[in-house]
Amino acid sequence: MVKILFLLLITTLSLLAEPQLLDQHHEYNQTSELHTFNTQEIIELTLKQRIEEKIQTLLGEDQYLKNENFIHILFEDSDEFIIQDRLDVVKIVDTLKENGLLKLFFDKPQNLNLTFTSNGNSLYFIKLMSESLRSMGYYRYITKNSKIDESGFHWQISLKTEYVTDPILLRDALRKQHCEILDINRSSEDDWHYIIDMSQAHLDLKSIKNKQNMTLNRAHNAHWIDVSKTKKLTIHSLGKNNWFPNIAFYDKTMHLVKVYKRDKKTWKVTFNLPKGCTYVKIDDLYSMKNIREGLSLYAKGVR
Repeated sequence: MVKILFLLLITTLSLLAEPQLLDQHHEYNQTSELHTFNTQEIIELTLKQRIEEKIQTLLGEDQYLKNENFIHILFEDSDEFIIQDRLDVVKIVDTLKENGLLKLFFDKPQNLNLTFTSNGNSLYFIKLMSESLRSMGYYRYITKNSKIDESGFHWQISLKTEYVTDPILLRDALRKQHCEILDINRSSEDDWHYIIDMSQAHLDLKSIKNKQNMTLNRAHNAHWIDVSKTKKLTIHSLGKNNWFPNIAFYDKTMHLVKVYKRDKKTWKVTFNLPKGCTYVKIDDLYSMKNIREGLSLYAKGVR
């Protein structure tokens, strides 16, 4: 009898507890669903925060707060401003510029400071940047500082201009050298900092190959040629030139392989290109005016 009463008691308690267990299970499911929703919200919020923080650094806090509602509308679709899991900062800058929020011109010509940072070979990086800037029409600038630290190589230049360098044009110029802009920071209206990825970099130069002739016309700066496809190079000085050769040979990462200098008027010189030589820089010991009538190149051999 006692045993039967004990079993009845256990059954009753189980029936009373079952609704509570069901309620707890229901609450758990609700909490689980809520947790999943919040996680997605957090991801989206984090992305929006990253974009907003970048915009604030580009515009300044006052300008950002003044146009906050408009900015939220422009950048409502956060995914449009992400590329390979990072901010597409060039597109962000361009969107701000096109909508009148970021001014990229000065009231009158003034000094513009540009700092470029990369983790690659410093000489190679300067050459890549110089070629890119030259293609954009920037020929005259002053190097203010260059240094290497734990974050990479930093090259700071200053130039007098009426306009801030357009990030879209700079991105396009760098892409020709197989480089990418990873980030842009703005300290003031005339002080900009670019982070550049040059891991896939390759100079976009004239290339000469076996049994090919090439004429180099008058230039203000030294001539750079890609000689990676040939073994031998002959250079003729043309017309009434007074050429005093100053020729440097570099490998693909711009390490100097060999230098040839001759302090005597020269009409013709031939080289067997050094092993690993990819680029040749052709200059004059004193002035490019000495070869104003141009040079003729002839390549021989296949690599």
